[in-house]
Amino acid sequence: MALIQLNYLSKSLYRMVPVNVILPTDKFDAGSNEYVNPKDRKYKTLYLLHGLLGNYTDWIGRSKIQNYAEERNVAVVMPSGDNAFYFKSRTPWNDYETFIGEELVEMTRRMFPLSERREDTYLAGLSMGGYGALRNGIVYSETFGYVAGLSSAIHIFDDTSEEANIGLFDNLEEASKSNLNPKVAVEEMLAQERKIPKFYLACGRKDDFMGINKDFRDYLKEKGIDVTWDEDDYGHEWDFWDSQIEKVLDWVL
Repeated sequence: MALIQLNYLSKSLYRMVPVNVILPTDKFDAGSNEYVNPKDRKYKTLYLLHGLLGNYTDWIGRSKIQNYAEERNVAVVMPSGDNAFYFKSRTPWNDYETFIGEELVEMTRRMFPLSERREDTYLAGLSMGGYGALRNGIVYSETFGYVAGLSSAIHIFDDTSEEANIGLFDNLEEASKSNLNPKVAVEEMLAQERKIPKFYLACGRKDDFMGINKDFRDYLKEKGIDVTWDEDDYGHEWDFWDSQIEKVLDWVL
């Protein structure tokens, strides 16, 4: 297993962006004293998003994602999303939607031996990254077969306070009627008869986001969409996200 840090010029963000990649490599066979791995193997891939105030190093530094990926022979791609909630901002050169849903997938597939099959391509995240995973997983449902949101910050469309808005939207009321709202994105996906991903939602019982995540779970179920739910006695914290990302990997596999 290799841990790779790369920097490349993003056409969506118009600047150099950092990305961490966990990549399966040839396994060492002690019996033959050689490295062995099937030729032309294409790896299943998890695109994994961080939360508010974090960056591309969060999952590596604060969870055991490298161990989990190595045990399951899965590639993991971890980009930086700044504090931008992973959508196309009104400010120029901040098109995180295209970056996550198109460019990052295309670029990493060209650079590494990653499977191009939808059923082998996963999107997940925590908190802000949970929102980004859910919303972009729906918008780009033809790309991602499995989508997981952990303690997802989808409360912003049910709270009109300035704190919830945090200056990301010109008009939060208008944004809530667009596909920036995951529920509206689901309606568009269903109306357009696009492929529907499978969903995994989880939240801690002590987390303030518990109610809104349960509400979204119930909404998906009402639409007849495949959704797996998990909860535990945690708050908004890394112990919960670390335990959950292992469950997510087992779920997609």
